[in-house]
Amino acid sequence: MATKAAVRTFSKALQRPSISSSASRCQRVATSQSARSFSDAPRQTTLSSSARRHRPTIAPLSQPALRQTPPAARTIFIQTEDTPNADALKFKPNHQVLPDDFPSSFLEYLSPRSTLAPPHPSPLAAQLLQVDGVTSVFYGRDYITVTKDSATPWAHVKPEVFSMITEAVTSGQQIVNTVAGKAEDGQDTGETQATYDPEDEEIVGMIQELLETRIRPAIQEDGGDIEFRGFQDGQVMLKLRGACRTCDSSTVTLKNGIESMLMHYIEEVKGVQQVMDQEEEIAMKEFAKFEEKLKAQKGPEAVAGTVGKGSLDTVEA
Repeated sequence: MATKAAVRTFSKALQRPSISSSASRCQRVATSQSARSFSDAPRQTTLSSSARRHRPTIAPLSQPALRQTPPAARTIFIQTEDTPNADALKFKPNHQVLPDDFPSSFLEYLSPRSTLAPPHPSPLAAQLLQVDGVTSVFYGRDYITVTKDSATPWAHVKPEVFSMITEAVTSGQQIVNTVAGKAEDGQDTGETQATYDPEDEEIVGMIQELLETRIRPAIQEDGGDIEFRGFQDGQVMLKLRGACRTCDSSTVTLKNGIESMLMHYIEEVKGVQQVMDQEEEIAMKEFAKFEEKLKAQKGPEAVAGTVGKGSLDTVEA
């Protein structure tokens, strides 16, 4: 009996866990739990270092570059107009000819040398005066008047002149430059000092205002301009420029248009006299011969007139 009890006690002792087995089991549990807390699956994104072991960087998000459209090509349009002077043509580019700060309303070149001299040299005028037959180049604010000799037909001159003006405007080069120096003969801006008595200053002011508002626009329409030279003993001294300078009918323009208008508005004005250079005097003599011949053929009342759309002999006072 005692022996059986001892056997049961010994077998229970074998079944009871020992301290060492408990510790071993706890170690296995801890190991399994630790293994479950770490995953062997690869990460979604990995940043690999460079070959030089630098810290990796992420490039900033860049916006797509905007497409730059090239600027539109500039359209060049040059209009050609006839003038009352058969030897002068007016070219109107859609481009300003004289600078904004130019001291005068016109600039005229009468010789090739004057186009290169101060104070206002012009490469375009230098080229134009090299064309066979061209005798003068006149610049207005927005137009160019080219005058040729009577012996050269326009068919030989116009294409070359048109090409030069087109090239100058297209290139964007400055048509008129300004440099320091003494003015050369043959280059005229109309800045000649007018002569008159100080007592007539009020009358001169009225004359200049009328020239500026009523007369000059009509002259410019015909490819020319007008310059006030003085007032003496009731006579207004004027000089025509551009196409009107060598026009055969310039006397008609002065007498039938300008003189009648000035005398109508200003009672102190008794007449108009044209200031001419040698070339203009020759043209006037030729016109006088033509007028005498016309009177002999058609009678004493036949008078030549200008044909320009802005001619002053058709402007009513």
